[in-house]
Amino acid sequence: MDIGYKPIGFVFSPFKNLTAMPIQPSGAAEVQGTIEILPEFEEGLKDLEGFSHIILLYHFHRAREPKLVVTPFLDSEQHGIFATRAPTRPNPIGLSIVSLLKREESILHIGNVDVVDGTPLLDIKPYVLEFDKPEADRFGWLENSKEQVQGKKSDDRFR
Repeated sequence: MDIGYKPIGFVFSPFKNLTAMPIQPSGAAEVQGTIEILPEFEEGLKDLEGFSHIILLYHFHRAREPKLVVTPFLDSEQHGIFATRAPTRPNPIGLSIVSLLKREESILHIGNVDVVDGTPLLDIKPYVLEFDKPEADRFGWLENSKEQVQGKKSDDRFR
């Protein structure tokens, strides 16, 4: 089976490299960026400006070779890749929920950006609290460190 994707646009942010970048959108509260949608996909943005937040699916274009066991930013122990949000995945697809500040034709102005500059965007979906926020009661190995995400920055371990 051959699966292929084509970018619908690109995410632009202040982060020119992976080091010292916020590791999650919740740690990037003041960071703004833009998304430039390619002309052939602009019509698909119709009515998106009615949403306060959007889900971005993107390609980790700077990720190294896949690793099935990694040491994530919020721990010093190794964990399976599927129990982390590390970029060195078998299919290097990232996900971020960002705030949609405004739309200017094919340009989206976004907040809470935790994405490296120039990242290829694969898809956008509207974030709807009632659809996308299930109640969770287990947080695995992150139980004791999930509160640290606010000030945590990336380093070069996945570069």
